[in-house]
Amino acid sequence: MKIELDYLTRIEGHAHLVVDREAGKITSCQLQVVETPRFFEAMLQGRHYSDVATIVARVCGVCSISHSLVSLMATETALEIEVPPQAQLLRRLLSYGEIAQSHLLQLYFMALPDYLGAPSLFHLLEERQELVARALRLKRTANRICEVVGGRPIHPVTTCIGGFSARPEASDLKTLRQELVAALPDLEATVELFAEFDYPQFSRQREALCVAPDNSYPLHGSRLLASNGDSYSASEYRQKIEEYLAPHSTAKLARSDRGSYMVGPQARLRNGSKQLSPMGNKVCSALNLHPAGLNPFENLKARLVEVIHYTEEALHAIDELLLCGMNKILSKDSPAAGGCGTAATEAPRGLLFHSYKYDPQGLLETADCVIPTAQNLAAIEADLQLLLPELLELPEELLRQRLEMLIRAYDPCLSCSTHLLKIDLV
Repeated sequence: MKIELDYLTRIEGHAHLVVDREAGKITSCQLQVVETPRFFEAMLQGRHYSDVATIVARVCGVCSISHSLVSLMATETALEIEVPPQAQLLRRLLSYGEIAQSHLLQLYFMALPDYLGAPSLFHLLEERQELVARALRLKRTANRICEVVGGRPIHPVTTCIGGFSARPEASDLKTLRQELVAALPDLEATVELFAEFDYPQFSRQREALCVAPDNSYPLHGSRLLASNGDSYSASEYRQKIEEYLAPHSTAKLARSDRGSYMVGPQARLRNGSKQLSPMGNKVCSALNLHPAGLNPFENLKARLVEVIHYTEEALHAIDELLLCGMNKILSKDSPAAGGCGTAATEAPRGLLFHSYKYDPQGLLETADCVIPTAQNLAAIEADLQLLLPELLELPEELLRQRLEMLIRAYDPCLSCSTHLLKIDLV
């Protein structure tokens, strides 16, 4: 008997879930990614280093800031450009805004309807008008961080090689700080809402991988940390992570030498919980969330903890910028004549790598982008394979909903993940 869930809803992109069972046993479980590959790595070849970050920001409308920043960092590593501390802090603030943007979108618009029994958030407009208004207010506040620092909510226009081409006005930062403080009651109400839900019980042992949390919660860094304690340079990722093709997917999958692994909010929390802000720790307790938990449905809780954490961190970053000033936001270093560089960052959905090689004229020879969703796909399939036998006695509608809830808990970005370039010569 075959179970087919076509057109999975409330995710970014298009995918099907196809399950084969025989004599009550699951014989095959495939999350079929059907997005068309867009070949960004090939598109970048021959481009000047000054163009690369602008191009790769278009990989994803939700994570455009992450792609832009990790691209800049990889290029700066290759060309030996050092970024001033104020510019690094501005980049962190910009990342805080993007992660809050994405998490709030997933929490309220993608996942929440499952727990309120509604097809979408907007079906609640009449009965839960204040809830919908709260969702929009919070999303707007997160957008404002990106507008003030990056010039607009998506596809930043102020970031550049060596730092920033323009800095926010002090008055705009002060206004932004007021807006973040004003959002705290809405965030508190959000925590209360998500603390009420009954999350499905499920767990599977898996490896968690993220940027190493040296002196702060995982975000940007040169080293990676796995939940088994293994730590290594981001430049070694090709020796530690294998990307591979599956016949049912237009996206690559990834595995470590221990098999499938997880990236994203739950992985960051598992490896970096000691670096959570005070407010983040309180929310962990309020949501009854254990940092070492293995239930992928609790990715939602981890996202909400991160929203609170990054809001608090954004307030501290604004205070520091206002106190220290932003006079040095652009490097004065001259680019080296070519080179290789790899950088890693934590996009909202998880670990993101960009690796480049430039020729002496500053033209890009090769590019490799490893996307969070591509790293999570094998883990999602493994979770589905283990969960399915527990659900086979459920009515079809409830079975479908539970499987979609698991997939949505990872918040996969399938458009982002379809970068493979496969050519068969006959």
